[in-house]
Amino acid sequence: MIDSVLPPGLIMILGAWVLPFLSRKAQAIGVLVLSAISLGVFLLTPTDQHLNIGLFGLTLDVVRIDSLSRIFGIIFHLAAIISAIYALHVRDVRQHVAASVYAGAAIGACCAGDMITLFVYWELTAISSVFLIWASDNERAYRSGMRYLIIQVGSGVLLLSGVILRYVGTGSIDFVRFTPEGGAMNISAMLILLAFGIKCAFPLLHNWLQDSYPEATVTGTVFLSGFTTKLAVYALARGFPGTELLIWIGCAMTLFPIIFAVIENDLRRVLAYSLNNQLGFMVVGIGIGTELAINGTVAHAFCHIIYKALLFMSMGAVLYRVGTVKATELGGLHKSMPWTTGFCLIGAGAISGFPLLSGFISKSMIISAAGEEHLFVVWLILLVASAGVMEHSGIKIPFFAFFSHDSGKRPKEAPMHMRVAMGIAAILCIALGIGYPLLYSLLPYESDYHPYTITHVVTQLQLLLFATLAFVVLMKAHLYPAEQRSTNLDTDWVYRRAFPMLIHGGAVVIGWADGLVRRGFLALLNRFLAGVEDMFSERGMLGRPWSTGVMTFWATILLAFCLVLYYL
Repeated sequence: MIDSVLPPGLIMILGAWVLPFLSRKAQAIGVLVLSAISLGVFLLTPTDQHLNIGLFGLTLDVVRIDSLSRIFGIIFHLAAIISAIYALHVRDVRQHVAASVYAGAAIGACCAGDMITLFVYWELTAISSVFLIWASDNERAYRSGMRYLIIQVGSGVLLLSGVILRYVGTGSIDFVRFTPEGGAMNISAMLILLAFGIKCAFPLLHNWLQDSYPEATVTGTVFLSGFTTKLAVYALARGFPGTELLIWIGCAMTLFPIIFAVIENDLRRVLAYSLNNQLGFMVVGIGIGTELAINGTVAHAFCHIIYKALLFMSMGAVLYRVGTVKATELGGLHKSMPWTTGFCLIGAGAISGFPLLSGFISKSMIISAAGEEHLFVVWLILLVASAGVMEHSGIKIPFFAFFSHDSGKRPKEAPMHMRVAMGIAAILCIALGIGYPLLYSLLPYESDYHPYTITHVVTQLQLLLFATLAFVVLMKAHLYPAEQRSTNLDTDWVYRRAFPMLIHGGAVVIGWADGLVRRGFLALLNRFLAGVEDMFSERGMLGRPWSTGVMTFWATILLAFCLVLYYL
């Protein structure tokens, strides 16, 4: 064990700045080595460790490793290692530095014991990760990255505002639960919840995810899928467990992405919507807030990072070899990419919750928690959402990419290091599904939950078979939404298109009104000046010579008026 506590993630953050001085091949290996060393140090650091430092009169708890941060730290390290293996072919120092700093910052954030430290890491994840999007080096990626950065930094600004208000009100910057059980949220808690909600892609705040992830590089998307949203899940589990509002937010998150995922043609965008759907399960678990629900949330975040990375890696391999992940342009790839097909099927099975795979042993905990709390509507929504996951991620992704109609494309199998990364993730999906007690032993609360009961297994199999049957029937009846080139409008249309159009239209109207008023005013002014000029001209009333009698008359009137004023 390590006696002195080293801030987790610091090795990866500082080590990233050494990477530019290495050869291009060594840079890729360097990220992997840094991640492995950081994991080793983290595992050797005992639980319940703290590292406090003083700064500007404040005591910062820069390291807090407890049962909740421990499991997130482990999975973040594993995600970094798998992603680094997947990215061994990359010869772009920007991506390597950004990925290492991004992963290190996420690890540091989940071990932060105070809000100031959390804010620093929070913003560092935003600033470093955007380079994984910009590294695609095209206009769409640049614009998407700018929107991503603005939204993520905006989340940090809201977080800092909430922290300042909380410090002014309570004198505390501790990262603890922000809402008393059964109590109302104050303004600082609301701001912090909004900041967490943006990063967690709450409904109407979610578009940055589907906008940016598909525009990142092949390897960048794999890194992105593992950290940002799961850091938000960790933060919500730490700060807002048992907040009832989150139950209904989570329910909405599980349902609305299903429609978009079904009609979307870009398979990486389908996975982005699917990610939103899976986050909904976790948010529901946090909202329920019982020990079983929190355990389920944490377990699902752990499993989700792995199988979602596996699915993004499989689509990344397709994009790397074929150059597209449009469903309309794929099909029949299982003939030349059998390994990638197999790994994708395992990931699809895991996210759908097939027994013996990781999704089953984590998702069922959240659904069971809803049942135990007699939240029938929530329980029903989660079941429907589970069937939806099967439709768009369990069937649609592998079917249209590797089977369906034969596109005639015969690309090479994914490079060996990509297959190794996918293989590790696939093995973990199976190992977690079978050896679930090992995962359960890492959860924040002691658990005697048993997922493989007859009721759970039968219910889940019935659900999956029903979803499969529905897909087959809809396909045979030609009722399943056809894959076609299209642009699907999401709520981001409001700020990406409607607002600019309104602003442009408003500017035109204001310009027209401004011109009208200016012209009218100038016309009136000119008429007034012309009248004054006439009045003082030689022929005008005030310009022409007046007779003595008239002057005397007006002088008399003036004196009389002054006399009246004097007596008044």
